[in-house]
Amino acid sequence: MTGHEDLVRALRGRGAVPPGWADAVAGVDRGRFVPDRTESLDRARDPEEWARAVYDDTAIVTRTDAHGVPVSSSSMPSLMLEMLALLGVREGDRVLEIGTGTGYNAALLTHRLGEARVVSVESASEVLDVARGSLHGCGMRPLLVPGDGLLGHPERAPYDGIVATCTLGGVPAALLEQLADGGRLVTPYGNSFHSYSLLTLTKRGRGGTGRFSGSPAFMWAEAHRPSRPLIREVYDGQPGEIAGTDIDPRTLEEPDARWFLSRFVPFARPVLYEAEDGSGEATYWLLSDDARSWATVEYVPGREEFETEQHGDRRLWDEVGDAHARWLALGTPARDRFGLTFTGDGAEPELWLDEPGNPVRLAE
Repeated sequence: MTGHEDLVRALRGRGAVPPGWADAVAGVDRGRFVPDRTESLDRARDPEEWARAVYDDTAIVTRTDAHGVPVSSSSMPSLMLEMLALLGVREGDRVLEIGTGTGYNAALLTHRLGEARVVSVESASEVLDVARGSLHGCGMRPLLVPGDGLLGHPERAPYDGIVATCTLGGVPAALLEQLADGGRLVTPYGNSFHSYSLLTLTKRGRGGTGRFSGSPAFMWAEAHRPSRPLIREVYDGQPGEIAGTDIDPRTLEEPDARWFLSRFVPFARPVLYEAEDGSGEATYWLLSDDARSWATVEYVPGREEFETEQHGDRRLWDEVGDAHARWLALGTPARDRFGLTFTGDGAEPELWLDEPGNPVRLAE
């Protein structure tokens, strides 16, 4: 039967174990942190299926709410290790984790740094109780704190590293304040337009600078979760303003393009629906988070012009078109060339290309 050693070998074989983390990966059995029964797994009924899932490099949803929405999971081990590598911890560092979840990541940190140097905050008390039992069962007793992780835990600050296992739409002032000068914060980061990035921020003075990498898929921090209205909640047949564009809307789904657009079209999300009749036609929707504005682009194969329609308080297609034109003018740079500078005074972070001091604005 598949076991812990199989996962260790697989992670090593993929080069997913960063320097300094080999002992922790070998010493922490993921199976100690996955429930015997989840939404998709039942260890008593099918122990082999349970073991295959647990000791594979995949995410496992461990808890859902009354509506079937995932509220806790065991993330891909390789992704957690990628984030720990970005954190750049050294012996003697103190780390704050936002979102204890199953406790597996806290266990890796504790194995590496020692329980006195790891603090983990979890908002769901029942999730925290299970994680505490798993950690204690492994002889590990890091400080586990119930509460809002976005407030951090100032009693143990400053921290040399802060890692969030949930997506943030901004960097909370409390976390920035509790980070030591020169320390790092690593978090999934984005907005409703695009949220599949890791932000690695280094503290400098009251603020800091951050760069982007990776392609994570994490649940949102509850306070930052976008509303994500459905099309039927935004569009009820009302006519919009019709125009045209030469932008193929399918190209806007390319990751670097979508990420750049997200920086200038906040509080809205794109949805690309392809026709099911095999015609190749598609409709690109833009939906505002407040459900008050929408836009569409109708893609038809073989055409060079596409019909647009938009309605509401915002002209969402105009916003996307302006941002796309700016991205083209910059030479379509990849996402990892961009960064953000945070001032620490609550102001919006400044977007820059290649290095701080080279700001990117919509109009030049």
